[in-house]
Amino acid sequence: MDKLLTLWETTSIANFELGQLLMMAVGGLLLYLAIVKKFEPLLLLPIGFGAILTNIPLAGFSEAGGLLYNVYKVGIETGVFPLLIFMGVGALTDFGALIANPKVLLLGAAAQFGIFATLFGAVMLNMVPGMEFTLQQAAAIAIIGGADGPTAIFLASKLAPELLGAIAVAAYSYMALVPIIQPPIMKALTTESERQIKMEQLRTVSKKEKVIFPLMVLLLTIVFLPAATPLVGMFCLGNLMRESGVVERLSGTAQNELINIVTIFLGLAVGSKLSADKFLTAETLGILFLGALAFAIGTASGVLMAKLMSKLSGGKINPLIGAAGVSAVPMAARVVNKVGLESNPHNFLLMHAMGPNVAGVLGSAVAAGILLALVGP
Repeated sequence: MDKLLTLWETTSIANFELGQLLMMAVGGLLLYLAIVKKFEPLLLLPIGFGAILTNIPLAGFSEAGGLLYNVYKVGIETGVFPLLIFMGVGALTDFGALIANPKVLLLGAAAQFGIFATLFGAVMLNMVPGMEFTLQQAAAIAIIGGADGPTAIFLASKLAPELLGAIAVAAYSYMALVPIIQPPIMKALTTESERQIKMEQLRTVSKKEKVIFPLMVLLLTIVFLPAATPLVGMFCLGNLMRESGVVERLSGTAQNELINIVTIFLGLAVGSKLSADKFLTAETLGILFLGALAFAIGTASGVLMAKLMSKLSGGKINPLIGAAGVSAVPMAARVVNKVGLESNPHNFLLMHAMGPNVAGVLGSAVAAGILLALVGP
């Protein structure tokens, strides 16, 4: 009888807690969104699976010495995985549209307004019973507004590792919902005639310009905001490997094998933080609410800045491209193109929207550097 009791106590059924079952259900929901709805499957699938693994009682995945514990320690706590992802993103990015029309940098900057507005919103939520965010936690939550998953994970791992799971899930969930969240905001802030504006074809950008650009961006970051150089530096390295044309093998590895391998472990490591004691809190609801608010404000501020630029340019800029200032590359640019085509079937805005889109990547990295310099440990 004692042996049967001992055997029973070693089973998961005897040790399951309600919170663990709920979090496994959350993991299952993330798998459903990834597989069936195809919402950011590259990250939501490993995150969802990691959430299931970490909530299995007695398995020890997230305990000292466990697989997910070691993956988190090596890749997330050190900040290595997000930085490697940024190098891969840099190798995938073409800055041609931004170099050809540099004034759209302002749109990438304007879209980051959602980050700083949400910072104050997180602080204000402390007045709600059950909500209590420190300034560092508020800064980590606010970066969701940049719509850049690796940046959100990097900053959260530095400022609020205890909130990493909720922040990562919110960031990637809202990035996946770009086609749903952005169009109503874009249409509400623009007129039909503004959405029909056709923009002039961009000039051809030389190889020399594309090689100089990442070096120039890195130099400016070193001089004015060294706290942002981990993210910006790796991004520029990946882009220089792409544009130099002399290390195709390295560029190809960064774009494919390396970024794919790191993405798997990054997702599992983030999923390991979706344990019941860390996720099932009132603060998680606040994070999800603030993430949506940050994303909406970032989209709106980008569109409003583009409307202003359109007025000043005499109607040569379509205000829709301002929505691409968030750094959800290239999804935000595709959404801009789709909304533009709905108003004018001959209005192709994709390349014009890619300028503010890649500017948004740099903008979110710079915003993270500013927050890290202001409230970092």
